Amino acid sequence: MSVEVGEKVIGKVTGVKPFGAFVELPGGKSGLVHISEVANKFVEDINEHLKVNDEVEVKVLSVGDDGKISLSIKQAQKPKRERREKREQSPEDFEKKLSMFLKDSEERMSTIKRQAESRRGGKGR
Repeated sequence: MSVEVGEKVIGKVTGVKPFGAFVELPGGKSGLVHISEVANKFVEDINEHLKVNDEVEVKVLSVGDDGKISLSIKQAQKPKRERREKREQSPEDFEKKLSMFLKDSEERMSTIKRQAESRRGGKGR
């Protein structure tokens, strides 16, 4: 089975190095996920994200003339917009959270005002 640029496939991590991870693709070919393509945030230690035998979804970034395959885990994930849509909430949930926030905020402000007044010696002084 040949892999095509832009294709998303499931592979198995066969090796982890400080610079990236080698992933075996369907059909027996292998590719490299560079450390910069592991996650949407800075990855200092790749071992905190991947280990040998992990199954990962990868996107094929390029296939070189020499047969080297460049892969990305982060680009295989759903776009941010799609993830954001799942987090959206109903208006009732928003109103409930807003109400709780306002109540908490008012309680904190009254506590701060009381503390400030006690330091100044109370009202009217």
